Amino acid sequence: MSVPGESEATPPDVSRETWGTQNVDTPIGAEAERAVRLMHGAQGQLPRPGRQRVFTVANQKGGVGKTTTAVNIAAALALQGLRVLVIDLDPQGNASTALGIEHRPGTPSSYEVLLGDIPLEEAVQRSPHSERLFCVPATIDLAGAEIELVSMVAREGRLRTALAGLKNYDFDFVFIDCPPSLGLLTINALVAAPEVLIPIQCEYYALEGVGQLLRNIEMVKAHLNPVLDVTTVVLTMYDGRTKLADQVAVDVRAHFGTKVLQTVIPRSVKVSEAPGYGMTIIDYDPGSRGAMSYLDASRELAHRAGGERAR
Repeated sequence: MSVPGESEATPPDVSRETWGTQNVDTPIGAEAERAVRLMHGAQGQLPRPGRQRVFTVANQKGGVGKTTTAVNIAAALALQGLRVLVIDLDPQGNASTALGIEHRPGTPSSYEVLLGDIPLEEAVQRSPHSERLFCVPATIDLAGAEIELVSMVAREGRLRTALAGLKNYDFDFVFIDCPPSLGLLTINALVAAPEVLIPIQCEYYALEGVGQLLRNIEMVKAHLNPVLDVTTVVLTMYDGRTKLADQVAVDVRAHFGTKVLQTVIPRSVKVSEAPGYGMTIIDYDPGSRGAMSYLDASRELAHRAGGERAR
């Protein structure tokens, strides 16, 4: 029998105060607490880099978490007070979708920017999820850009020319999300940025294809962009239940050394669900392991940038 005035939900012999404390320690309560801490305590904590940092996020192997990593690190940086631009260079437009950006045919996009039809600033949109997060969307028109670029003068440097105006904007970080290929779109991205971020999944054949990407990067560095360098590697889709994931992580760290972030991104259903709602995991489920991991990765990336100056 319940005691008059007491809630039916309160277990017997447990006070309301004690029940509230125990409730926070449940998985749901802990996740809610993390979400509150993330949304209200993370902002304004990161140092601004000494220069505007431009990353090409590339890996021609599909399904490695490339776009997911680009948009979630960008959203995490924006949440913590930095101004971030994502340039969607993938005709699928998945980065635009995840950031809640309009990218129907006819929308000013990276396609028109590459062809020189419009300046970059005309294609920039602000994400509805953050006042500090911006995106140049990709439309399906970009699928034909590879063919159109072939006959153009200085075809490999079209994006670099378009990005020249970025120095007049107050962006701290710029991420260029590439298609899963090594065509002219990816080459344009490598020519336009001084830094490359490579996401590598913790699965079998993780390093397959990365060798070819590294060779392409060296060719671009030798002939088109002498300041290009792989500065960051992110391990994604980590499953702690398997020995394989640990072995892949060891192999990647042995190959790339300190370029690999200490933070590892776990395999997460919620991270995969978020783009379906036009959100990053930071907005979709801020208390989840995926959100916390990308938040940690963004902090690590930002602190690596601290004190750097333009070359």
